[in-house]
Amino acid sequence: MPKLAPDAASTLDPAPSPDFDFLMGIWTCRHRYRVRRLAGCDDWIGFDGTCAARKILDGHGNIDESDIAFPGGGYRGMSLRTRDPGTGRWSIHWLDSRRPGRMTPPVKGGFDGGIGLFYGDDEFGGRPIRVRFLWSRITPRSARWEQAFSLDEGNSWETNWFMDFTRA
Repeated sequence: MPKLAPDAASTLDPAPSPDFDFLMGIWTCRHRYRVRRLAGCDDWIGFDGTCAARKILDGHGNIDESDIAFPGGGYRGMSLRTRDPGTGRWSIHWLDSRRPGRMTPPVKGGFDGGIGLFYGDDEFGGRPIRVRFLWSRITPRSARWEQAFSLDEGNSWETNWFMDFTRA
């Protein structure tokens, strides 16, 4: 394993970040999902789910596993979050039981003033998109996550999924 130069090691923040501490535990979730994405559709469906989150890597990362009761075919999903101690930025990956061999490209970012913003690049329907995750409304008993896509490099966004978390 390569060793870090002494000056590089001194810039790392060795302490785990509390940014996602609010999420640790067991949750019920209310989903609101846009029926068709990036198609000018304003129809939404709602459904329930659960989520269980825990720390990994001595608190330098975390995972959650969700049971998503999507109408017509529920599935299991998992988020993997790790923090770069050099930059303080988080990387978030998603995988799920519908495509168990595929991990999405990460969204990266962090928290400022109680709001978490994370951005990344992916594709949808064969088109390149920007992806945004937004964490907000964070209290000891609740939180909201939103996902939005952009076809124009982030100049405009279409939110396509809300998850409202309530501590179980």
